[in-house]
Amino acid sequence: MLKHPRRAGFALALLAVVLVATNAAAQRKPDNYPTKPIRLIVPFAPGGGTDIVARALAQKLTESLGQSVVVDNRSGGGGTIGAETTVRATPDGYTLIMVSASYSTNAAIFKLPYDPVNDITPIALIGESGFMVALHPSVPAKSIKELIALAKAKPNSLNYASTGTGGITHLATELFNMMANTKMVHVPYKGTGAALTDLLGGQVQLIFGSMPSMVPQNKTGRLRGIAVTTAKRNNAVPDMPTIAETVPGYEAILWYACWGPKNLPKEIVTRWNTEIAKAIKTPDMKERMAGEGLDPAGGPPEQLRDVLRRDVPKWIKVVKEANVKAIQ
Repeated sequence: MLKHPRRAGFALALLAVVLVATNAAAQRKPDNYPTKPIRLIVPFAPGGGTDIVARALAQKLTESLGQSVVVDNRSGGGGTIGAETTVRATPDGYTLIMVSASYSTNAAIFKLPYDPVNDITPIALIGESGFMVALHPSVPAKSIKELIALAKAKPNSLNYASTGTGGITHLATELFNMMANTKMVHVPYKGTGAALTDLLGGQVQLIFGSMPSMVPQNKTGRLRGIAVTTAKRNNAVPDMPTIAETVPGYEAILWYACWGPKNLPKEIVTRWNTEIAKAIKTPDMKERMAGEGLDPAGGPPEQLRDVLRRDVPKWIKVVKEANVKAIQ
């Protein structure tokens, strides 16, 4: 029955080579990308800074890419659930993620099933900002100096909210506690939305909150912003001092970025990097980002990896010195 086994084996081998080559070529040259909607994962609940930025950007990218960019909120685990979902996704450009600086703190607090620096494909930094120290109006402090005095006079009497244990808002506040020699009680939430609800209701007294979430509340007077966490003042609230003006050397940078699974084709990375750069430079996006305290970033993909290499060790050090318990 098998008259030409060598010929048949050669044909099968040739077919396998052709299929592999065709698949590789398809990954190298996704000329028709995108051909279907793209999922942009946000690893937090709706209403937070990451979600706000992602939805504004998704609208712009939907227009420029010609396919819907759909925001998919995958909250939990301080952002690790959404991150792992993206790490495990097929590297075809149809599952990407928007993260904040909390992503760089996860290695310090969680036992991660992925490498936050080397198991991803950086795409772009989107914007940089800081946090606003925002107080419930009932708190009798109108400056960082007064907040420190109040916290020292009554240790552990002030409750501060965070977007989750080990997240950037938690560690930014713990860094403040360490440098100002204060003691405040940490109350973790599953995202900015839930934390903001309780802060507005007076269940907690303060938060080091993202600028996109805090600026509107400060303008309406529902919260009292007293300082920003960057080294320089923020253009959205130019009269608001920095923490460093009272606590020299303090700095906590909030950034937003986009990345995809490891081995994402270079052409897709370049396309997204280019389209994001265009989007954040449009007049309406620049105005919107400025109003929310964000400075457009842009730059090459590797800039994001450099930021991760800078921030991951920093927050690991804070976790150790503040004796924050790791989450297994």
